[in-house]
Amino acid sequence: MTSPTPFPFGPIASVNGTTVVVRGDDIDTDRIIPARFLKCVTFEALGPAAFADDRAELAASPAGPHPFDRPEHQGASILLVNRNFGCGSSREHAPQALMRWGIRAVVGESFAEIFYGNCLALGIPCLTATHATMLAIQAAAAADPAAAFEVDVAAASLSGAGQLWGLELASGPRQMLVSGQWDATAQLMAHDAELAATAARLPYLNAFSG
Repeated sequence: MTSPTPFPFGPIASVNGTTVVVRGDDIDTDRIIPARFLKCVTFEALGPAAFADDRAELAASPAGPHPFDRPEHQGASILLVNRNFGCGSSREHAPQALMRWGIRAVVGESFAEIFYGNCLALGIPCLTATHATMLAIQAAAAADPAAAFEVDVAAASLSGAGQLWGLELASGPRQMLVSGQWDATAQLMAHDAELAATAARLPYLNAFSG
């Protein structure tokens, strides 16, 4: 089920919403979005396919359903994970699938570098916490699935369920998110006049005009 929350655009100083906990270390991109879904022409339909195989496996298990299928997590916007999340093949479909399911921020112990960069390019903040802190956050979120949480990107913190946790976010990505510099398309559109003026001065773009 996808969230009605609009896709991120422009500066991102914070992300608010309920949480969904997906526990486990080394969850790779093939688990986030199985390879058979990479044949899509656009990313539009990837949301329902997030964690497709894990969800199908747990649906038939006494341990099921998967967190993404639990009614209390529908509409969640903050994903809480563990160590080395997003490892494996460097497929941009993984953060695309999470975003189109409804995820707008991820908090975990650590992230694979390419996955982290692909999330940043979509305006999805990925903040980190120590192992002990992450377990405490996940426990608090699981105890009250309806609780509203806030990821403060500017302050690198997470609050919710009456608690506040300090997180880590490198200064470069933090500046890109809070200033809107992560959004390359918006930056181009904001400087449309300057781009048009530059293009008008380039001889090779005007050689065949008129």
